Amino acid sequence: MSDDVTVLEDDIQAYSDGTVARVRVLSVPESARFEEGLKYAFHYGEVGADDPIIRFDNHHGPHELHLGEETFTIDFPGLADIHRAWRAALPPEKREDW
Repeated sequence: MSDDVTVLEDDIQAYSDGTVARVRVLSVPESARFEEGLKYAFHYGEVGADDPIIRFDNHHGPHELHLGEETFTIDFPGLADIHRAWRAALPPEKREDW
């Protein structure tokens, strides 16, 4: 990781049912690709699966919502709103971890 990238959050929970949840937020230089100076992923899925159950991210620049095999470009309301939407989509027994 370069000197101008800072890990702001990197938390992961592995569950006994074979799913995993991960929140990763990086501070990156502001650019056309990362206008907010943030690179993030809020992921929930099965371990080793090709597609998530649900993931919000901007790994490639655009803000996206991934639901299984489908990907949707979304507006970016802010990290707190993205986190709330992701957390609300988790199974109820897993929300308390986040």
